[in-house]
Amino acid sequence: MVGSVLYELPDAVVLIDPLLPSAERELFLEWLDRRVEGRPVSILTTIHWHRRDRDELAERYRANTMRAWNYLPPGVQQRLLYRAGETLFWLPAVAALVAGDRLIGDGAGGVRVCPQSWLAEVPANRAEVAGLLQELLVLPIERILVSHGEPVLRQGHAALRHAISEAKGG
Repeated sequence: MVGSVLYELPDAVVLIDPLLPSAERELFLEWLDRRVEGRPVSILTTIHWHRRDRDELAERYRANTMRAWNYLPPGVQQRLLYRAGETLFWLPAVAALVAGDRLIGDGAGGVRVCPQSWLAEVPANRAEVAGLLQELLVLPIERILVSHGEPVLRQGHAALRHAISEAKGG
């Protein structure tokens, strides 16, 4: 299972790392069309290999949107993890942090920094990624939505602090 995010704002719809289902694809697209309801669509990507169904959805909603890819509507903030090859997205109205591959579900209701093997193509190692994530602790994070594993739906700040500590060896 791989996650993606649909975030509805009053004046826009944001799709983060969109991945369309293989089963009942047309039914899902009809459902998504009803969610969009003619609003502009912004398609954001956390990490380059999560582009997945971006092209198809950008084409589908082209009439609604002048620039679908990587447009940040008001109410969405990006948090770049330089040297780690990822952009996280902060959704302040719902106190949610959206991660791609650098934070993953830990199987126990929290998150952890990704394994070192997932960092082979970037300069940062696991402890350095934890250091980059440390800057996010200024945010009042309640939820962490991940692509791999279960999301954190409560006490996201504590979950992130724990993941950082564990990755730094403390």
